[in-house]
Amino acid sequence: MSNNTTATSSSTDSSLGPDTSLDSTLQTTTTNASSSQDTSNARSSPGAASKRAKPQPAKGPAKKKVSTAVKRIQRELADITLDPPPNCSAGPKGDNLYDWVGTILGPKGTVYQGGVFFLEITFPSDYPFKPPKVIFRTRIYHCNINSQGQICLDILKDNWSPAFTVSKVLLSVTALLTDCNPADPLVGNIAQQFLSNREEHDSIAREWTRRYAT
Repeated sequence: MSNNTTATSSSTDSSLGPDTSLDSTLQTTTTNASSSQDTSNARSSPGAASKRAKPQPAKGPAKKKVSTAVKRIQRELADITLDPPPNCSAGPKGDNLYDWVGTILGPKGTVYQGGVFFLEITFPSDYPFKPPKVIFRTRIYHCNINSQGQICLDILKDNWSPAFTVSKVLLSVTALLTDCNPADPLVGNIAQQFLSNREEHDSIAREWTRRYAT
């Protein structure tokens, strides 16, 4: 009786052994499969792809400014070619759209009459938000224009506005030749001469016009 009981118990334990091992194996396999599936999902999910994606470089402000400047300069070139201001002209001096040459005919009835004055016009990369640099390349005797050709004109400095154009600048310079501003001179001794001895001033200005601008 004892032997039979032992055998039955042993048989029962033996039958339970394989089932338990199988459950353990299935559980391990399921766990691994689930882990692999999670990893696969993580790799294929939009969030993961987004994290792995390299950010695209943003366009810098300088490129936008250059593009704006070029478009504006091209438009002004077309306008001044079709409808130039009186007694003035301007345009690129070569292939560089930012470098222009301008000309102004001396206004009639002034000491600069009969002269042809050449100017150098250089546009900044952030034009029209900054004014162009305008320099006389023809020597001129004027209290608001120095020997380097620099011009004392408010719209070329603090009073510049993006609404101004090259045509407006040329007209303003022409007006300065007609009516100088000795109250805000760039060359003090010429301004003083203009105020104290106008005849001598005008004589020298005419001589310079004849010598350098004709």
